[in-house]
Amino acid sequence: MKPTIAPYPAARFRRLRRTPALRALMRETHLEPSDFIWPVFVMAGVDDETPIPSMPGVTRKTVDRIARAAKEAHGLGIPAICIFPYTAMDARTEDCAEAWNPDNIANRAIRAIKDAVPEMAVMTDIALDPYNINGHDGYVEGGEIVNDRTIEALVKMALAQAAAGADILGPSDMMDGRIGAMRAALEGAGHQNVSILSYAAKYASAFYGPFRDAVGASAALKGDKKTYQMDPANSDEALRMIERDLTEGADMVMVKPGMPYLDICRRVKDTFGAPTFAYQVSGEYAMIRAAGANGWIDGEKVMLESLMCFKRAGCDGVLTYFAPEAARILNG
Repeated sequence: MKPTIAPYPAARFRRLRRTPALRALMRETHLEPSDFIWPVFVMAGVDDETPIPSMPGVTRKTVDRIARAAKEAHGLGIPAICIFPYTAMDARTEDCAEAWNPDNIANRAIRAIKDAVPEMAVMTDIALDPYNINGHDGYVEGGEIVNDRTIEALVKMALAQAAAGADILGPSDMMDGRIGAMRAALEGAGHQNVSILSYAAKYASAFYGPFRDAVGASAALKGDKKTYQMDPANSDEALRMIERDLTEGADMVMVKPGMPYLDICRRVKDTFGAPTFAYQVSGEYAMIRAAGANGWIDGEKVMLESLMCFKRAGCDGVLTYFAPEAARILNG
């Protein structure tokens, strides 16, 4: 039964907004450092890092510095870190074989982080674009991104990352059937405890531009990704994608991008009740950073407000480049 609300002046909603203490008591949604997964970019070299111009404040780091950063993040209460490799163009090939090389830069970073801070959960990215001379998440044959041959490569990539010690695999490729294939392969190889956080509703968005700069895919990409990533106009399709991936063995699901798709986050959580995450992508990050740097907004307040929005929309957590900065503020 819907509760009855007394008429004014018996009901004055401002009474409960009057002081910080009352507002804190009434607050429905809470944001903590434990809500964050921190995406980081790893590059070759030793004791070095390189700024990413389109993502102010974000750098590519060498494996040793990634490990130190993970230890610092864990100290801030951030439970997980997600690795994205920057692969030099001369290491990108048509067959993408570097993707499942046990000693590639991503797998070295997994091992380094687990050695430095075993308690930190390490998430990875599974897609061929960092290793593909064509810049696509899958193999390109005759101008078409082919599905089933790509899945075979993604499974090899998943097994290599699991063997390196990854806790969470993040398939971001959007090929049909890849979750079921990965889950079967993981079970068969004795990696039954490795989780899959599926990028189940990943849209063909214009918000990814700075990320492609960060991983070096912008120059390599030929064409677009609209044949495998979702149409931004669609909502019902997202639910079908989520349901498909959950039935194939995904433990958690992702909506990407984040803030422009909060309606999708809410529908997913209400419909399935599964652990639901969103990715506050590079374009979202860059816009908040740029507007804050120009004094057009209060960057710190907007950052925290944007992160709170994900929780209010039903997300259990969020991948965000703001993670360490936000954690420091939340920790006081």
